Amino acid sequence: MSLFSLDELKAATTIVRTLVPPTPTYAWPLLARRTGIEVVVKHENHTPTGSFKARGGLVYVESLRRAGTLPNGLVTATRGNHGQSVAIAASRVGIPALIVVPEGNSPEKNAAMVAFGGELVVAGKDFDESRVIAVRLQQERSYHLVPSFHRDLVKGVATYAQELFTSQADLDVVYVPIGMGSGICGLITVRDLVGSRTEIVGVVAANAPAFALSFESGRPVSTKTARTFADGMACREPQQEPVEITRRGAARIVTVTEDEIAEAVRNLYTDTHNIAEGAGASPLAALSKERGKYAGKRAGLILSGGNIDMLTFAQILQGQTPVI
Repeated sequence: MSLFSLDELKAATTIVRTLVPPTPTYAWPLLARRTGIEVVVKHENHTPTGSFKARGGLVYVESLRRAGTLPNGLVTATRGNHGQSVAIAASRVGIPALIVVPEGNSPEKNAAMVAFGGELVVAGKDFDESRVIAVRLQQERSYHLVPSFHRDLVKGVATYAQELFTSQADLDVVYVPIGMGSGICGLITVRDLVGSRTEIVGVVAANAPAFALSFESGRPVSTKTARTFADGMACREPQQEPVEITRRGAARIVTVTEDEIAEAVRNLYTDTHNIAEGAGASPLAALSKERGKYAGKRAGLILSGGNIDMLTFAQILQGQTPVI
């Protein structure tokens, strides 16, 4: 069963447009020369928060408001992009947002969440520990817990997929990064709703392989660590629903190394002059790894965000790979 209908997606688009205009999709000739494939990039790094997550929080919070269930406040856990989305959505309806991030989280993403109106709490050794702490804080403050994966979040972020399939109807394959799964599940749902035959390939970091392991086994498989500088993919406890949707709708999941992600960040800057965070660059890393499969065809890459810290980006441009 589909997560939502085309009519529901149309209504979500109206909400998203109050903040996020359609993001561009460009064919970059230097990427084509580099890979031997016609490559188009969906630039979700061009939203007001610098990532595709801007869309989901707006729809989620507006759905609460329209249902008459707007709470006293929101609390959520994040590595940054989801938190920015929740903070900006909360501020638009006049309620506070408590954002829990793990120790050592991106300073620049932290600053952005505060700038968008969020109250920051640094707690937990990684994202999954922060999720547990967020549940406790939700109970203490009687706030509403915003999950990492929810139908309304997916419906919001899926508006990028409709833009992509509307402007690029003949793609042979699309590569998309996976964190908790909203991006790939939105893409799969819209692909099926519009009747496209485009192949969808998920991408995870080799240092955070939980979602790939879950995809292979057919059930959520947790890992002890998720130590990748591509923090948008640093998931070690996948959830059942996104795993099931991805298993039904994705062709496969490709794992990419830290070195391969760093090289893709450099190549995107060289070939497009766009700044990509690790997760946003991972689709290019995966396509480069599989370029032999798609010679002479058209591939789409979801550049999911550009929120990379300056020092990390500078290190990558110097030819190094960040170590977490």
